[in-house]
Amino acid sequence: MVSSTRQTERRRSIKASKNGRAQKRARMKQGTPAFPVHPAGYDPKAPDAKKAG
Repeated sequence: MVSSTRQTERRRSIKASKNGRAQKRARMKQGTPAFPVHPAGYDPKAPDAKKAG
C-alpha cells in the first residue's frame, strides 16, 4: 500500500506534465515560419554565398 503523500505527489506530477500539452502539440505542428534565405539586395559574391555548381 502506498502512502497518501506519495500518491498525491505522483498525481500532481502527472497533472503537471499534462498541463499545456494541447498548446505544445499545436505549436509543434505549426513549425517554423518561412523566411527568405537570400533576401532582396543579397550580394551573390558575398563570402557566405552559395557556390554555383
